This record gives sequence, C-alpha cells and structure tokens, in this order.
Amino acid sequence: MDLQDRSWHTFSLTVAEGKRLIGKGVAALPQVQKAMEDGIVVVTRSTTSGYVLEELLGEEVDRRSFVTGKTLPGAYPERGKMLSADTPEVVFRNGERGEGGDELMDELSAGDVIIKSPNALKYDEGLVGYLIGASTGGTVGTYLGPCHGKHLHFIAPCGLEKEVAGDLVGASAALMEAGAALRGPSLWVTPAEIVTELDAIRVLTGAEVMQISAGGIMGAEGAAWITACGGEDEIANVKELIEDVHGEPSMLEYAEGE
Repeated sequence: MDLQDRSWHTFSLTVAEGKRLIGKGVAALPQVQKAMEDGIVVVTRSTTSGYVLEELLGEEVDRRSFVTGKTLPGAYPERGKMLSADTPEVVFRNGERGEGGDELMDELSAGDVIIKSPNALKYDEGLVGYLIGASTGGTVGTYLGPCHGKHLHFIAPCGLEKEVAGDLVGASAALMEAGAALRGPSLWVTPAEIVTELDAIRVLTGAEVMQISAGGIMGAEGAAWITACGGEDEIANVKELIEDVHGEPSMLEYAEGE
C-alpha cells in the first residue's frame, strides 16, 4: 500500500501517559498472557511496573508504595517521602497474585516472565541499563542469571524518555574501571525484551509507529511525539487507545492527590 493511501495519526504522550500505555502493552504481550494462564509472572517494583501490575490485575493498586531507585528533583528531595517500597514484588502463579519466597527460583521454568523496568535505554541496539547500588547486584543480580539459565522472558518496560546519548556499554565499562573511587551507582547493561510506547501501540493496534520528536513544557517535560500509520481500523484503534491514556496524572499529581 502506498504511504499516501494509508491513514495517519500524530500525537504526543507525557511520561505518565506513556507509562500507562506501556502497562497495557506489557499485559497484552503473548508471552505474558501465556505465563499468566499457565506459568509464573514476576513484577518487580518500579513506577512503570506499577502500571503493569494494575493492568494485569484489572484494578488500582497503591503505586506510591511500589517504587524503588527513584530519581527526584535535586531541589525537592522531600518529595521522596511520599513514595516507598512497602509493597513487595508481586508473583503471579497461573494468574493468582502472591509473593515470592525462597522457593521461587526453583519454581521458575522456561517461558516464565520477569518484568524489570530499566533506567537507561538504547532502543535501536536492543539494550537497557540498570543503575546498581547494591553489592549483590540488586534485583537484576537476582534474576538475570536465571533468565539465561532457565530461558525466562526478561521484559523491560521503558519509556522513550530514558533513551540516553553516547555509548551505553562504554559508560558501563568506565564506571567499572573507576572501582572504589566511584561515588555512586554502577551501570549494568543487558539485552532485554524491550517494551516502549512504540511497541505497546504495535501490540495493541497493529499500526506502524515511529517517534518524531521529544520534550515539552508545562507538565509535558520528557514527552514523546509519535506518528502512527496503517489501515483505517488500525488508526481508529490508535485514536481510541491514545484518548484512553490521555490525562494520566504525573507521579507527583498522583502522590499528592491520594
């Protein structure tokens, strides 16, 4: 089909709107749906994973208590007091919500799913990065080995605002080389099954999508401009989907409004 014969739709998404969209996309992935029916899905804590958890449950959760590794404005560190990691990571066994435990690693098998949102993205290279502060490697250190050893799905929900400039692998190597002189987290870079706003739209509508711009003001900081194209039905589905996520409150608005 000629590009001029296709239907088109261009729109912007704030970071919060993108997170809601990504949550819907992750929940709709075939590998996630299969594991929810007959397997294990582990949802680790993060702001983005909070949206994934709500979409899997079909109900609201207190996303303020499902946060780790938060980045706050340097001038307003007190805002972190509104957030916590009080809710443990969630483990779905055959669709039933539960928690982990010492036996979880033995339970995991091929086709099961680990959901871990990253801190950095190199989308075209299929790489994500995780800031690591714990000496054990944190959540990534717990699950990445079993993901390879047991052939699990390592799914990384990640907003396009986390795309970073430069060589991500080189940055990781430099931080490792710094050794004890480093005063801050290291960076663990790995391939993953990445789900951005673009992937979510593809999964949920079948439309082709591309990012055409980024950034904004007055609450749209970090926003992504996206263009979708496809058949009339696909674009109608895109419009309905975007209308559904538009208006999602920022994390600050959500935390203050509860």
